[in-house]
Amino acid sequence: MNDEITATVGHQLYSFDGRILEIFGNHPKRFHIRYMRLSVTGPDRKGRQTVEIDALGAHVTMPYTAAEWEQTPDLAALLETVQAAIDSTPGHWSG
Repeated sequence: MNDEITATVGHQLYSFDGRILEIFGNHPKRFHIRYMRLSVTGPDRKGRQTVEIDALGAHVTMPYTAAEWEQTPDLAALLETVQAAIDSTPGHWSG
């Protein structure tokens, strides 16, 4: 993958270039796919979704309301792309 893909949710900008996932906002974060686990849970009964990232020395949980998730369909596509890149990375860290 050579092209950067992005998604915006509220005040957060997700950016993925094929190797590095960056999340810009109040507390910017940067994760390499070789050293991260990603999970998306939900929707719960109120439609909320939660994005969780585990990486070396970090655990990030980002909950989103049903409205936020629905207003940003490109976030789900970006996270699917990140997960596919993680799954195809040889020697991936398993935590």
